Amino acid sequence: MPFRALLLTGASFFSALLATTAPAHASATESGKTVAAHPAVRNTDMPGIRSMLSEHTDSWPESITVSAARRPIKADEIGTAMTIITEQQIQTQQRRSLSDILERQPGLNVVQTGGMGGLTAIFMRGSNANEVKVRLDGMDMNDGSNATGAFDPAQFMTDGLGRIEILRGPQSGLYGADAMAGVIDMTTAKGQGRVKAFARMEGGSYGTFNQVLGARGSLDRFHYNVELSHYRQVGFHSIPRYIERYASIFSNVTKEQRDRGNTYDNRSANVRMDYDVTDNFDLGLTSRLMQSNYRSYGSYDMLDEVYGDAQHERERTIQNEAVVRGTAHLRSWDGLFDQVIGLGYMTNWRNFTYTGTGSDGGARLYDPNYYRSSRLKIDWHGTLDLKKYGSFLVGAEHFHETYYGNQSDGTGTNDAPYSARATMDTTAGYGQYQGNWNRILYGAANVRYDSNSRYGHYVTWRVAPAIHIPGTGTIIKASAGSGFHGPSLYQLFGKLNGSYYNYQGNQNLRAERLIGYDVTVEQKLAHDRVHFGATWYENHVRNLIQSTATYSAYTSTYSYANVDRARMFGVEAFLNWKALDNLEFNLNYTWTHARDTTDDQPLQRRPQHKFNFNTTWKPVKDLTLSGNILYVSGWRDYPVYAANGSYCVICAKGHGYFTIDLAASYQINRFLTVFARADNLLNRQFENPVGYLQQGRAGYGGFTLSY
Repeated sequence: MPFRALLLTGASFFSALLATTAPAHASATESGKTVAAHPAVRNTDMPGIRSMLSEHTDSWPESITVSAARRPIKADEIGTAMTIITEQQIQTQQRRSLSDILERQPGLNVVQTGGMGGLTAIFMRGSNANEVKVRLDGMDMNDGSNATGAFDPAQFMTDGLGRIEILRGPQSGLYGADAMAGVIDMTTAKGQGRVKAFARMEGGSYGTFNQVLGARGSLDRFHYNVELSHYRQVGFHSIPRYIERYASIFSNVTKEQRDRGNTYDNRSANVRMDYDVTDNFDLGLTSRLMQSNYRSYGSYDMLDEVYGDAQHERERTIQNEAVVRGTAHLRSWDGLFDQVIGLGYMTNWRNFTYTGTGSDGGARLYDPNYYRSSRLKIDWHGTLDLKKYGSFLVGAEHFHETYYGNQSDGTGTNDAPYSARATMDTTAGYGQYQGNWNRILYGAANVRYDSNSRYGHYVTWRVAPAIHIPGTGTIIKASAGSGFHGPSLYQLFGKLNGSYYNYQGNQNLRAERLIGYDVTVEQKLAHDRVHFGATWYENHVRNLIQSTATYSAYTSTYSYANVDRARMFGVEAFLNWKALDNLEFNLNYTWTHARDTTDDQPLQRRPQHKFNFNTTWKPVKDLTLSGNILYVSGWRDYPVYAANGSYCVICAKGHGYFTIDLAASYQINRFLTVFARADNLLNRQFENPVGYLQQGRAGYGGFTLSY
């Protein structure tokens, strides 16, 4: 769909606004875009949704998904395998960073390079991290300044989030590129009712000191939610002991090196504002601003020092990110047609440098590297309510993305300064039909066309039926679809030149292609107090993009190439049991098999087994207790060093681990709540990934003042 069509769509949107006079109906929000709760949401199979909601709210219950079909429907009326995380769950478990809450979810493996703020990747169903699309309030968050274009959850705090929906399996039929493995869709909480102001302070292990200020509420037709946060952690040492022993072969490792730790500082501002202009027309604006400063001392830095290449070395990454999105939503003809138009902008700027000195006493090489990216998005979608015949969704999007990378020569010590600049545009259109037959067979089918200025044109599709067996509580779900993922601008055009390593982009990279399917059986018992199920999934990928390296005379040359084919399959199972009104148990298990089928080798950093158990108990009214056990099995990985100067990508084996976490909060009165949390209670020492030690036993505590 040409970009001009989007502008014409916008013009018709506002023309329809002037001509429409519809009665008042409650409204809600779908990923930052407001959608009608009634009657546009209503169909013959959802009679209870309207009664669940108060006027002007988007606090959807866990049984309702907004992201799976881009409109609110019951989660068991579509074949998508999904997990829904509410704001209450995040607060009960006291998970402050997004990576902390995601690592406990089925189908996901989260890998973090040492301590809070370290570079983090999300692997879904064994696929690459950049094949997972992450959205915030309808704006695509995948980071163009990142080498692979993947989203880094380590810099993203959970403050202000009202909801996270995780859609597993190929979602390109609705969400396009980057959604080949699935989608993580986040929504900022909407202000409701009287003003609610709060201040939270937290401190604990590793020099942790966190503060959050916020206020949310509504004034007549105006809704607001503002939260400001500051997170700081100092002194975590992420180098495993065996690296120190290996380094001591070449040079004595000093006490200062053993004690040198990482420092992380994060400041964020999260704002959401909504205004109901009329009963059938409303506007929304969301923004998230983030600034982080991460100083780390890792295994490779220690090895640089003992090899004599550097002195007092650290790595420093400064990142600034801004995400802004505005929406306008209109309900026409008594809710028969519901449409949203949005405009969003995202920019990301990174400054990476080595601090310390080189072997000659001068400034460290490659100082600094700059990476900057931006994304401009305009989109529109509308839903036609066909009443008992289902609904039809149609939409269009246009993206303009830029990338700029630069290695300066300000110190005169760089081997070869460089700069790279590139842009690309994507225009897409999509449609979806959703319906049911006799409240037994439900389903959705969609198709999408993407046209990209760098890697061509792609058509993707998806079908997702669900069968309800009457009178049994049994639900059989299935989905099948295609996906694609294009190379990032860095993978195509990036450069890096140095004495011991360099990188060269590969402009011959092709987009990855995927065909995937899954089948789920779910069962509800005991008046829905017990809910369990299992999913079998399988994905076949061709043109898989993987990093490559050649190693010669202590110089590594890195790039990316298309692996011919890969296969991922596995099982995801869950059990949720509400034993009492104040006691709940939740567990999930994931089995993953992911291999490069060209050489039958395992893909890196994909553990085969993962188990997570969580329980929540409120023994008395104002006391909430939460416990969590996480087990992750071993995996293949890159080695920190290899024998005889060779290079390989799966020579190292990461050892499995498990952690036990506890959290408690007690509301003393309406103004004061105290809380405490213990992570990794048994002090298990483990790496994830290999070469990066994770935090041992840690304790945190604090209080929240509310008004």
